[in-house]
Amino acid sequence: AFDLVPDAGRPEAAALMRRWSRAAEAMTAGRPPEGDNQIALDAGPCSLTVTFGFGRTFFGKTGLEDRMPEALVEMPPFPGDDLDRSRSDGDLWVQIGADDPLVAVHALRVLQRAASGAAAVRWQMNGLNRARGATERPRTPRNLMGQIDGTANPDPSDPDFDAKIFVGGATGGEAWMDGGSYAVVRRIRMLLDNWERLPVDRQERVIGRRKDTGAPLSGGTETTPADLTATGPDGTLAIPGDAHIRVAAPPLDAGAAMLRRSFSYHDGHRDDGAPDAGLLFVAWQAVPTDGFIKVQRKLAGGDSLSRFLRHESSAMFAVPGGARDPDDYVGRALLEP
Repeated sequence: AFDLVPDAGRPEAAALMRRWSRAAEAMTAGRPPEGDNQIALDAGPCSLTVTFGFGRTFFGKTGLEDRMPEALVEMPPFPGDDLDRSRSDGDLWVQIGADDPLVAVHALRVLQRAASGAAAVRWQMNGLNRARGATERPRTPRNLMGQIDGTANPDPSDPDFDAKIFVGGATGGEAWMDGGSYAVVRRIRMLLDNWERLPVDRQERVIGRRKDTGAPLSGGTETTPADLTATGPDGTLAIPGDAHIRVAAPPLDAGAAMLRRSFSYHDGHRDDGAPDAGLLFVAWQAVPTDGFIKVQRKLAGGDSLSRFLRHESSAMFAVPGGARDPDDYVGRALLEP
């Protein structure tokens, strides 16, 4: 995340978004950007993606308060939060992803240099996922707890997918967000030493899924819908009442849904010797109050997994649709109404 430097306003922000968009367009096409440092000269694009978003504070600093979307609410506090404000929020958000870490670092350096005089880094977090080709077929990623993570994501083939994930029909001062989405970003440290002391069957009951296959404890395979009414031989619920997948289940949250695309992180060890490691949680939704915020309120109050997690940073960003052509830039409809 970046913050605008003092005295930088709307003209400087618009010029920055032009530079960033131009550089991102070149790099994602495998071309060297202007002033390239040649870090990734022979790598190709490597599936590079660059995504830009705007935080709540951006609008006041650029005199665009009247164009801040109603859905871009201030994140409410949740029970158990232990947030580091210096690693939360931000005026501008940049998410860089690539199959090759060197390509991602190259993109970061290019964008950071292009921000000089307009914006400075507020915080940076580095995440990872399973490398492409590491398994014999594409599989749902596992997190650092060893759990398959992302099974119950909404699917683009779902008839209501677009309505839940993308902003549609925005008009007036919010028209610039039409086709965009809202990203929630949370740094969640996992208490891995405590987690790994649990036997596997206890871990499975905390989550509500088998650890080896990802199948719900109600039976089936990873993709079998969880049967929240199923009981075991002793008559108790097969998926415990405080299991993570039960508390987070959309049918019990009035259909609340978000598209999760998270990354693991491991930043060494804390002073007490515990791993400074966990999940960079990123969730996309059309209306955050109907997505992440609604679900997290339930999770914070009754999810057995919360005993093994610490939410350490938090942010939300409005992410408009991408540039339409090489002469366009991300956010132009906001910055040049």
